Amino acid sequence: MPQAGKNGNKYVPYEERKGNESIVYFTRDISPEGMMKAYEKVKEKMTGKVAVKLHTGEQNGPNFTPASWVKEFMEKELPDATIVETNTYYVGDRDTTEKHRKTLEVNGWTFCPVDIMDEEGTVNLPVKGGKWFTEMSHGSHMVNYDSLFVLTHFKGHAMGGFGGANKNIGIGCADGKIGKKWIHASETNAWGTVEEELGEKFTESTKATIDYFGENVTCVTLMRNMSVSCDCEGVAAAPVVTPNVGILASTDILAIDSAAVDMIYAMTEAEHHDLVERIESRHGLRQLSYMKELGMGNDRYVLIDLDNDEKRIVAKDAVKDLKPFVRIKP
Repeated sequence: MPQAGKNGNKYVPYEERKGNESIVYFTRDISPEGMMKAYEKVKEKMTGKVAVKLHTGEQNGPNFTPASWVKEFMEKELPDATIVETNTYYVGDRDTTEKHRKTLEVNGWTFCPVDIMDEEGTVNLPVKGGKWFTEMSHGSHMVNYDSLFVLTHFKGHAMGGFGGANKNIGIGCADGKIGKKWIHASETNAWGTVEEELGEKFTESTKATIDYFGENVTCVTLMRNMSVSCDCEGVAAAPVVTPNVGILASTDILAIDSAAVDMIYAMTEAEHHDLVERIESRHGLRQLSYMKELGMGNDRYVLIDLDNDEKRIVAKDAVKDLKPFVRIKP
């Protein structure tokens, strides 16, 4: 059997990283307008039939990206795109297509088509260079799209440490009954995969997805309402204690997740204590190192401040003027 890596609980400071740099754009404007500002910088390859992968949330969840924001954004930027999701592995409000459709309605995702990609079966896509999988099972409708826009709500995660762009598509595009089971289950336990192994497995699922779409992948990440809980926990999510930061955009999935994590670590101890504890206790940082090992991008980046004449900044300067947290209801 393959062996999981180590040190997924050890943060690597930027100055200790090696390799090329990618571009990550940043704005403090957490709004539909801010989403548009960020997206405009990275939208060049969003061509043909575009899939928008985001977390539509459990019923009445308090923290997922508001449907009204996405509606305003898509009407301006991606009027012909389709939101895509897959059913869940866990039993809940989204584990069957029928229940999933009801949850979408409750949460306001009624303004454009929503494709539950595993509604009509699965498709296996190759995992190049993986050690756990040679292929991953995805919703069969994935291959109906030409481009993938990864719209992510950054937050913690009970098993993966944090949920960034990698988790959004690594778990979110795997189908509910086969792919997600491969990722989560061990030989003896339906939820037995943990820590480094779990991070590696869903990173390999992500790699299958981005290899399929090639250069036609772009990412925008919202750093707001960042509970230690995933949006899959719905109304049971832990209270938000981490300050809002802003919005990131990049065509490099590793760079954007690295930048988001760096911004969390650049906060004060009081501001980031809970989220850092969640990331490190679940060895979530293994997501970043494994993406780099698989050649999925760069963990070094140029951070461009869209609010200040597109000047180059560093994570600590991006978060130095954090405003007190105010929960924004969907």
